[in-house]
Amino acid sequence: MKIISKIKIHPFFYFFTLVCLFNGLFKDYIYITFIVLFHELGHILVGLYYKWDINKIVVLPFGCLTIFNNLVNVKLKEEFLVTIAGPILQLFLFFINNSKFLYYNKILLIFNLIPIIPLDGSKIIHILLNKIISFKKSELISIIISFIMIFYLFMASNSLMSYLIILLLLKKVIETILMHKYIFYKFLLERYIYKLPFKKVKKVKKISKMKREYRHLFYLENKYYTEKEILTKMFDK
Repeated sequence: MKIISKIKIHPFFYFFTLVCLFNGLFKDYIYITFIVLFHELGHILVGLYYKWDINKIVVLPFGCLTIFNNLVNVKLKEEFLVTIAGPILQLFLFFINNSKFLYYNKILLIFNLIPIIPLDGSKIIHILLNKIISFKKSELISIIISFIMIFYLFMASNSLMSYLIILLLLKKVIETILMHKYIFYKFLLERYIYKLPFKKVKKVKKISKMKREYRHLFYLENKYYTEKEILTKMFDK
């Protein structure tokens, strides 16, 4: 019951419901809604396994968006497993012997793996980028990829519903851009406040070069400073 109370219905989902009902697509509506909720169950179950706290679950026509109150500096392995849990659980739906249901399941699975914020495809790309480049740069590249894919979808679309979905995705990407500075400072503040269990050490010269799952040594003016020293000076100021 506690999780159910955190479910929020996006206004666009109500519009989607009306469109389906007025066009006699009640069965299609049930198929899509069931697939969307079943997919999200994967994210929720693995998130709860790792003791992630759920803020809210937003229900959209093309999927759900579970917002966790987890750290930005959460382990990449945990984030990856929570992210892929949805698509993996959705694969089990291919055992259902119904051609129209299978069609919607395939479409929704493929769509959700497109690398556009906030879809799972973008989260997977973001996690992989964090393995090789800095946190700040991985955020920026994820945004750029999202814009490229949105442009491609816009050029390939030919229906009102698809344009509305693209508009909603574009809104999410713009929100991410507006939150970019805040997210980066949250990334730094967590490292200042918490004692994170990272063993690998990386030498850097700028805060913008900091990576996830690393402790950092800063080389400035021919002298080494610990990450804690730099962040303490920064946040005390």
